Amino acid sequence: MATKWNVTDLPDLSGRTAVITGANSGLGLATAQALAGAGAHVVFAVRDLARGGAAAARVGGSTEVRRLDLADLASVREFADAWDERPLDLLINNAGVMMLPELCTKDGFEMQFGTNHLGHFALTNLLLPYVTDRVVTVSSGLHRSGDGVISFADVNLRGRYSPTRAYAQSKLANLLFTLELQRRLTEAGSPVRSLAAHPGYAATNLQSHHANPVARAFLGLGNRLLAQSDRAGALPTLYAATRDLPGAAYVGPDGLGEMRGAPALAGRSAAASDPEAARRLWTLSEELTGVDWGLAKVSRP
Repeated sequence: MATKWNVTDLPDLSGRTAVITGANSGLGLATAQALAGAGAHVVFAVRDLARGGAAAARVGGSTEVRRLDLADLASVREFADAWDERPLDLLINNAGVMMLPELCTKDGFEMQFGTNHLGHFALTNLLLPYVTDRVVTVSSGLHRSGDGVISFADVNLRGRYSPTRAYAQSKLANLLFTLELQRRLTEAGSPVRSLAAHPGYAATNLQSHHANPVARAFLGLGNRLLAQSDRAGALPTLYAATRDLPGAAYVGPDGLGEMRGAPALAGRSAAASDPEAARRLWTLSEELTGVDWGLAKVSRP
């Protein structure tokens, strides 16, 4: 019986550079530990430099810490502007917020959509000229919940906000972004690949932020009794970041309901596979962020 893929199967990543958003805790920290352990230079893209520095010190290896607040597009631009034009092998869009009370980003967007999708959309396009290998965006099996579609009439969900609906929309947006990014990369003749991953049910600090105290307690109990560790939850991201997979592939755990297990290709909803919705979301995201297609100049004849 073949042994299932694990962190020990990572290739030698010496000489490669990875940017990981939200690398100071949870899935991001587990991903950073694994990549640095395999020899990669890991850039911790974090809101809190002190926490990021402490996390990087625990990881060891070749690391650096840079400030990035995905809920502030000015911060996203500052991060990208400060990049020194060196090759970036892996961009891992990992950071996220989950099931918060109704809040807004600095730019006035609903917090979950603004952070989980728009911040990463802007970051990816601003850094794309330097990316040499792939972009991995972390989504969730919960992209199927909520309304199951993007609320194009009002992505901020004014008057109909719920923590679950907003989170599901942001995670669906992650998958549609992955799909349209790959289409554009292919059209531009770029060798860069866009992939997505989800951790299944992994115990992280995200669940502790749920707006509903009853749901928060329930999720806390689930973390203790049912969830897999953050290290196991990071495996689909690591698999997507290092295995030879087709563009737009989506990776998750192979166990029952994709809740836990070894990384394997995962299923997604019909809405998450809709190319027209993906194009529409991309156009809207450009309008909202003021950030255009990252390879526009390269793509022009």
